[in-house]
Amino acid sequence: MVTIRLARHGSKKNPFYHITVADRARSRDGRFIERLGFYNPVAQGRAEGLRVDLDRADYWLSVGAQPSDVVKKLLKQARQAQTAEAPAAEAVAE
Repeated sequence: MVTIRLARHGSKKNPFYHITVADRARSRDGRFIERLGFYNPVAQGRAEGLRVDLDRADYWLSVGAQPSDVVKKLLKQARQAQTAEAPAAEAVAE
């Protein structure tokens, strides 16, 4: 079974996570199928805290990949940010 989950990177006391698609039997930071984006929980200022390729995430969800609880929350957050950007981009274009 395939799962979408976080793989921890970064240093001690400074976590950084890659959002990956991996086989459930693989270790947390081990071999993965595809990297969908990243999550930086300690981002400050103008640093980007979350980036996800939602098209690829939708594809993996459509073929049966199971997201972890945290990834499910992050995907929801990314979708909300994307819908908030769309009207702002249209206002700038006018």
